[in-house]
Amino acid sequence: MKTLDKIPTTKIERASQLVKTGFKVGTNYLSYYGEKLVNPDLSRDKLNENNAADIYDGLKNLKGSALKVAQMLSMDKNIMPRAYVEKFSLAQFSVPPLSAPLVRKTFKTYLGKYPEEIFDTFTPDSVNAASIGQVHRASIGEKQLAVKIQYPGVAESISSDLAIVKPFAIRMFNLQGKDSDRYFKEVEDKLLEETDYKLELRQGQEISKACAQIPNLKFPKYYPEYSSAKTLAMDWMEGEHLSEFCARNTDTELGNKLGQALWDFYMFQMHGLKSVHADPHPGNFLVSPDNELIAIDFGCIKRVPDSFYYPYFELANPELIDDPKRFDEKLYELEILRTDDTQEEVVYFTSLFRRLMKVFTQPFHGSSFDFSDPAFFDQIAALSEEFSKDTQIRKMNGNRGSQHFIYINRTFFGLYNLLFDLKAAVDTQYYQKYIV
Repeated sequence: MKTLDKIPTTKIERASQLVKTGFKVGTNYLSYYGEKLVNPDLSRDKLNENNAADIYDGLKNLKGSALKVAQMLSMDKNIMPRAYVEKFSLAQFSVPPLSAPLVRKTFKTYLGKYPEEIFDTFTPDSVNAASIGQVHRASIGEKQLAVKIQYPGVAESISSDLAIVKPFAIRMFNLQGKDSDRYFKEVEDKLLEETDYKLELRQGQEISKACAQIPNLKFPKYYPEYSSAKTLAMDWMEGEHLSEFCARNTDTELGNKLGQALWDFYMFQMHGLKSVHADPHPGNFLVSPDNELIAIDFGCIKRVPDSFYYPYFELANPELIDDPKRFDEKLYELEILRTDDTQEEVVYFTSLFRRLMKVFTQPFHGSSFDFSDPAFFDQIAALSEEFSKDTQIRKMNGNRGSQHFIYINRTFFGLYNLLFDLKAAVDTQYYQKYIV
């Protein structure tokens, strides 16, 4: 793969790259509509493929928040056309890495020393490159390490990147008024946290210690003495990415075992710690040679306040969903319904969210759930498609829900998709034995 000797870091450089990408997408649309005049039955598949490729090619050289947002979108297979999901999912662990000379220069900037002055061995080429940083293999004595190094300028460009994206997001999600700023602030704060490797080190240590009791789950050990705000050293963990494992696995029992570990890991964090790993994509999990699940990235951790936690999980109760008065109370607590709503908006959004919750909370309605059953995901996909085509929703204020929904919903969508890939059937209550 081609390496990068430079990453655009200034607002003008990054905006120019996005404008170039926009021109390419516009050209694709002109070509599509020209062909459609000749062939009215032409599908949008080719258009989606061309747009996905051009957008990804533009973002992968920018790195940072622009690429991270693409990665986030790829986690929900029901929001975007398949071409976008397939292309954007590459942002999880396969993007052009920094060149070896730039890595060496960046290391010197961050730690005041070149890598060969710190480690006995250090691979100049990355073994894994993603949206915010890339990983190199190193060693000290017999200790094998994974060393993550952050791309230059990533943290400094987050605010300007989001400012460029904001007008498009406002139109896409029909956000209205200054109240929408809290959603962008939530995303900006989390992205900034992901660029603080000292914070990631502490979070990794805390969560791995708290979750050590969960079987079939492993974590790397972290090394503060070889880390900084922009570099992170941890044990090198042998294993294959979860997506690669799922693509070849035919052992149902093994899929169930790993799925149970994954479910218990997330439910223990959510209900025991009220703090959860909010980036559940395949690139953040490995399967060890001993068929254990390895969690390797703790940059994105979402704290769950009680004011959100209790009404959110009360909505998982089927009896409450069917109780109009109590259901409406929870919708107001979660800011899905607003005090300034019209009667039409109250009726519309109450009906919409009742349908959504009846489907989305199914895994919590019993003592077990089989994520290998495609019917559950077909229901989610059908609702997503229906709402995307609903013209009525475009006429209403899109500022719906607490800002905490952004990362909590992302967590559950990602978790559900990983469990579907594993074809896992899980005991949904088993995690409770780990909560004191």
